[in-house]
Amino acid sequence: MNISKEQLSRKTKNIAIFASGSGTNAENIIRYFFQNSNVKVSKIYTNNAEAGVIDRAMSLNVPFLIFNRSDFYQTTNILDDLKKENIELVVLAGFLWLIPESIISNFKNQIINIHPALLPKYGGKGMYGTFVHSKVIEMGEKESGITIHYVNDKYDDGNIIFQAKCEVALNDTPENLAKKIHKLEFEHFPKEIEKLL
Repeated sequence: MNISKEQLSRKTKNIAIFASGSGTNAENIIRYFFQNSNVKVSKIYTNNAEAGVIDRAMSLNVPFLIFNRSDFYQTTNILDDLKKENIELVVLAGFLWLIPESIISNFKNQIINIHPALLPKYGGKGMYGTFVHSKVIEMGEKESGITIHYVNDKYDDGNIIFQAKCEVALNDTPENLAKKIHKLEFEHFPKEIEKLL
C-alpha cells in the first residue's frame, strides 16, 4: 500500500514527557495537545515514585513509567521503551537527571528542556526551581524568564530555541518570581513544542 506525502505529514506525532516533580507543565502540555489530532503525549516518564506528575497522568489517562537510576543509566530499558512508543520528541519538564548518551545519540535534536531563567545565566547542576529564582534576586537582576533549549550531555548547555522575559521587581520574592516564570512556561512551552513538530 502506498502512503502519500500528505498522509505521512498527518501522521500523529508522539511526545514523551520526562518529569521529576508536580507535573504542572506536563499537564499543561497534555491539555494543549488534546485539541490537536496530529500530536499527542504518548507517555510520561518519571524517576520519582512520589511525583505529583503520576496523579496528573492517571487523571488525564496518559500512560506513565517509573524508573530508577540503574534502569536509566545502566540499561537500555528507557531507550527501548521510547522507540517502542515511536516517540518523535522528548520533552523535559522539571526533570532533574542528565540524559544518558545512548538516548541523546538516538534522539539527536529531538530532546528539549525548559529552564526557569535566561540561559546561559543561572544554569547548571543544582540550578532548578527556587534555587534559580533565589539566585536571580540575590544577584540583583532586572529581568528573568524562560529558556527552551535542546538537550546535550551537560546541564542547561544545548542550543537555545526560544526565550521569553519578565521583569524582576524590587520587592519580588522567589515565590512571586516563580509565578511570573510559570505564567511564561504555560504560555510558551506548548506552542514552541508545536512549532518544532
